[in-house]
Amino acid sequence: MRKGFIFVILLFLVLSGCATNVKYTLEEIKDYPEPIQKSIKKGEVLIGMTPAQVRYSWGSPDKVSTSYEGGKHKELWIYTSFLGLSKGTYLFFEDGKLIFWTKL
Repeated sequence: MRKGFIFVILLFLVLSGCATNVKYTLEEIKDYPEPIQKSIKKGEVLIGMTPAQVRYSWGSPDKVSTSYEGGKHKELWIYTSFLGLSKGTYLFFEDGKLIFWTKL
C-alpha cells in the first residue's frame, strides 16, 4: 500500500513538470495574423514569431540567455526535456523575432 502511494506521488510530481500550463484568451491573440493564431492554438512555433507569441504557444522557457552582438539584441531560450533525458529545445531570437530553433 505504501509503495503504491509513493509511486502515485512521484508520478504526480514528474507529470506536473512535463507540461507548461499555457493560458491565454482569444482576445489576447486576436490581433495576430491567422497563421500565428493557429500555431498558438496548436502549441507550435513558427519562424518570425515574437517572444510573446512563443510564450503563448509553449509557455515560459526554463532558461534565457541574452546578448548584444553587432548592434542586435539576441536571446537564446531553452526548454528542457522530460526529466532531463535530452538536452531539450533551443530557440534563437534576434531583435525580437524567432530566427531558428532546434532540438538537441
